[in-house]
Amino acid sequence: MTEAHTTGTNANEVKRGLSGFSSGLLASFLLGWAPILGKFAYRAKVDPMTLAALRTAVAALFLWGVYLIFWRKRIFIKWSAVLNCLLVGIINGIGSLFYYSGLSRLDASRASLLGAFYPVWAVIFLSASGQPIRRATLGRLLISLSGAVLVTSPWMMSTLTDYLGIMLMLAYAGLTGWYLVMGQWVLADVPSQSGTLYILSGMAVTVAIARALGEGPAIAPISTSGWAAIIALGLTTAFSRLAMFFSLEKLGGVQTAIISLVELAISLTLAFIFLGDRLAWYQWLGAILLLGGGVLARMDIEAGALPPPAFNPMDG
Repeated sequence: MTEAHTTGTNANEVKRGLSGFSSGLLASFLLGWAPILGKFAYRAKVDPMTLAALRTAVAALFLWGVYLIFWRKRIFIKWSAVLNCLLVGIINGIGSLFYYSGLSRLDASRASLLGAFYPVWAVIFLSASGQPIRRATLGRLLISLSGAVLVTSPWMMSTLTDYLGIMLMLAYAGLTGWYLVMGQWVLADVPSQSGTLYILSGMAVTVAIARALGEGPAIAPISTSGWAAIIALGLTTAFSRLAMFFSLEKLGGVQTAIISLVELAISLTLAFIFLGDRLAWYQWLGAILLLGGGVLARMDIEAGALPPPAFNPMDG
């Protein structure tokens, strides 16, 4: 009886992990569309800060509409939990501001490479907080980061790098790693659906305030194609956050971060299909390594290498 119970528990843990893995891959697929849709918006003359503000506003408003109609019970959580979620959203919003500022100073490939180091920060923060990190997990992280370097190929860049841009992208990576860690902690006590709503709301408010207070150009009339790109980007943001936070709830920050690196390979493929970008052989190799990191993360899960589902150093 005890053995059967143990077997059933292990099976449930693996099932939980695989559902988180599938959600992480879905989030990566949706996030992989972000640079493509962003390029379409830029072609329609939408400036970066306006795009950042409007896409998060669309995402937040869409989620509030869905929750008010279908998931009203998920809206009501403790005020302390709401504040924690808003804090995570603020961190994510500030990180996105660093990202767009850094992206304006660097080429997209180098910016993507620097931004892809957020899993390293997630590992550092979680290790410092007391969560054990397996050597096998670090190996999967190394494989994925190697793939990220090959995909972005920074040695092919001929323009002079702006050091402020580098600092901004490294700040974005650090804040994203911290955002994933804080998200894991908050979701230890809050259902992922409820957490997503308030985290994304906090992000939307933060970016909107920054856009309103910034010295950027006034919002010019936006064409139909521009709005189409903004709405598509907002919807993919909303659904990707739902999938990502579900993955965080089930897997924790490190595994989710490793799986999320698959986003780079997806963006690369979509750019090849829709933007006509041409890829070198080593970039395809990098894409294979990124996907391989995701496959190895799945093997980790099937082997039972999951963090405690409610790991939260603030609990005790």
